[in-house]
Amino acid sequence: MHQADLIKRIQELKLKRNAVILSHYYSRPEVQDIADFVGDSLALSQEAVRQDADVIVFCGVHFMGESAAILSPKKTVLLPEIDATCPMADMVDVEGLKRLKEKHPDAPVVSYVNTSAAIKAESYICCTSANAVEVVNSLDAEEVIFVPDKNLAAYVAARTDKTIIPWEGHCPTHHQVLREDVLKMKEKHPQAKFIAHPECRPEVLKLADNVASTRGMIMYAKNSPAQEFIIGTECGLIHGLLKAAPEKTYYCVSEFACCPSMKMVNLENVLESLEKMQHVVTVSEDVRVRAKEALDRMLAVKIK
Repeated sequence: MHQADLIKRIQELKLKRNAVILSHYYSRPEVQDIADFVGDSLALSQEAVRQDADVIVFCGVHFMGESAAILSPKKTVLLPEIDATCPMADMVDVEGLKRLKEKHPDAPVVSYVNTSAAIKAESYICCTSANAVEVVNSLDAEEVIFVPDKNLAAYVAARTDKTIIPWEGHCPTHHQVLREDVLKMKEKHPQAKFIAHPECRPEVLKLADNVASTRGMIMYAKNSPAQEFIIGTECGLIHGLLKAAPEKTYYCVSEFACCPSMKMVNLENVLESLEKMQHVVTVSEDVRVRAKEALDRMLAVKIK
């Protein structure tokens, strides 16, 4: 089926199912283009709550679909590609986290939203890359367990007086961005500003003109007087940057800054998901309630 026919059929089924399509910034460009909303994982899950839809088609990885299911339990959440999982989210397991909690009984668990529902349920509070520092500083504790990203944990640790106990996980895509990659790109494009995601290695972040979440990176590039940017995150964000500020030029920091899992979702499996109403993301009610408490605590934190 030609792309135009795929898109037409998707739009027809979307109306028939009373569905809304959500896409993460790291999805394929053509998937972002058919989405009703494009954003980071938490913003999309919150958008799912606001939408008067029966079906949520979440173009992303598994934990993102779970987050939507946690916040919208009465809606059917579909994941177009069931094998699209987040390697970083898979690096932390419930039993291991429970053992760490036993070692540090007075340390609340802060879990990045890039975690499974089961891990969120074992956490006191969640955070995003945009609010991680504020969330940690809001806690009445001297020690904090931070899962699963050691790089984001290091970023937070440098900006708080609290002791951060990190989990030894990481995002393979961001972790593959090396200091040498940045220096080469800066030499090649000396006028470009380097903006980086806090999931990158600490030595990479030290070279950044700005460190921000995916949405924060778009806003920085859009509002900056600079005309060229080296992008230190997953390559899919460049599509969003070009939409927000098409007159500017963007360079991906590394050929390895591409998430295979995020690229598994395509127009064909979005269509099949709507046709067959597959793959439904479910979260047990016990886990959902506890995970939602952690998300709600995060949403109650005031951000400056």
